[in-house]
Amino acid sequence: MNGRVIADRYELSTVLGQGGMGQVWTGYDGRLDRRVAVKLLRPDHMAAATAAGEIRRRFVRECRVTAQVTHPGLVTVHDAGSDGDDLYLVMEHVEGADLADHLAEHEPYPWQWAVSVAAQLCAVLAAVHAVPIVHRDLKPRNVMVRPDGSVTVLDLGVASVIDTDTTRLTHTGSPIGSPAYMAPEQAMGGAVGPYTDLYALGILIHELLSGNVPFAGSTALGVLHRHLYEPPLPVRRLRPEVPEPLEALVLRLLAKDPQHRPGGAREVYEALAPLLPARGAVNTAPGGPLDPTRPFLRPFAPWPDRAAGPPTAVPLTAGPPPSPAPRLDVATAVEEVKRLLGEGSITQAVDILGGILPSAAAEHGEHSPVVRILRKQYATTLMDDGQYRRALPELRRLAADRTAEAGPADPQTLQFRYDTALCLEQLGDPADALAEYRAVLPHYESGTDRARAFDVRHRIGNLLLAVGDHAAAQRQFQGLLYDTERAYGPYHELPVELRRALTRQQQFRGP
Repeated sequence: MNGRVIADRYELSTVLGQGGMGQVWTGYDGRLDRRVAVKLLRPDHMAAATAAGEIRRRFVRECRVTAQVTHPGLVTVHDAGSDGDDLYLVMEHVEGADLADHLAEHEPYPWQWAVSVAAQLCAVLAAVHAVPIVHRDLKPRNVMVRPDGSVTVLDLGVASVIDTDTTRLTHTGSPIGSPAYMAPEQAMGGAVGPYTDLYALGILIHELLSGNVPFAGSTALGVLHRHLYEPPLPVRRLRPEVPEPLEALVLRLLAKDPQHRPGGAREVYEALAPLLPARGAVNTAPGGPLDPTRPFLRPFAPWPDRAAGPPTAVPLTAGPPPSPAPRLDVATAVEEVKRLLGEGSITQAVDILGGILPSAAAEHGEHSPVVRILRKQYATTLMDDGQYRRALPELRRLAADRTAEAGPADPQTLQFRYDTALCLEQLGDPADALAEYRAVLPHYESGTDRARAFDVRHRIGNLLLAVGDHAAAQRQFQGLLYDTERAYGPYHELPVELRRALTRQQQFRGP
């Protein structure tokens, strides 16, 4: 028993797991009389003290964005905050075994089980990527198998809180993250996206089928080098009974170039679906406790279209429709939004802005200054809330209107297009993000915003890594390093990061 109480509510009991960044405890929620899991993170262990405040801010934001996702295969987050020097995340306590232990207890893992686990993970990833969120650290230790056979994904968003560049090499040469499951673009420090999680899923399936990860080694650097340059061993050479379509799918997931992987988690699910146990059929996989094929008597398919939102609940009892909320006038709405943003209630601010825009456009005209201001605030707030999919069309409309009015070099036009590129990058569309950044770069380079020009060039380099063009990325970083050293000196954080990226690329080209 620990006896420590977090936030005057959660009593810690026993350690479930421990790593360099923190601990996971079983706990007791005294207010609601239930068992919980409490994850403690230490910002001062993740970065320099000067960055601890930024990590705390990012932690709160990631928890808020993560809370937008509801799915039976995703652990429920109950609470988050800070207690002393620790950040805490309170989650449901999941009964069962983690997937790594489940594999160890049942090796060789029946291929039907591997298919069932992978299909359930696709269901989770389809919902998560639609937000969009990238898990960044999908691995067997972050997957629980419940007693009914369903799987639950843990640690959503935690990797991005620990470090925005989860692949940054430390002085000892070890990356932040899990090298055995790290995609090539992630290992190189490039932009990550849903395609990065699909690669980790391919590693995980390969491990379930073969008993080992496809790329192992005595050092983290050696493992990452193999991810970049070695082809995976086809699993049928080790398990001839594995169906050929399953082997082919794993090899596609493990493509070095993200553009050669499946287009999304739903596409992977559709490829797995014919291999799932049929409803009503005799289950050919071994039975017993924690059988992952059980949920596919009623399959956990991914949502077909998150953009339209989850299905509307049907009330159990009939009754008069609820009265509509009173409509605010524009001035009152703007003041209310300012108040909510000041309090950190971003989701409520988004709802008010989205609700007032149609009436404001009808009253004042779509191209009126008041509607432009509201739409700009709406897009900005959506981005702050992590709702990049909803922000993207608003930003494109704003960019088009401002371009027609003030031209492509206008600072506000450039800001709208820069934010558009940010959304595309977050949505896992590196090719379109590259095109957008390249379109605005000449205007920034010919203007006075030198810092933004350097930022865009840095992002272009990371996206080139994400699309597999390592040579172009190296040239981009080398040119940027020369310019930033002249502008800022050799010890500024950007030249230091660029030298680290170039060193990493040089290391990976070695034997």
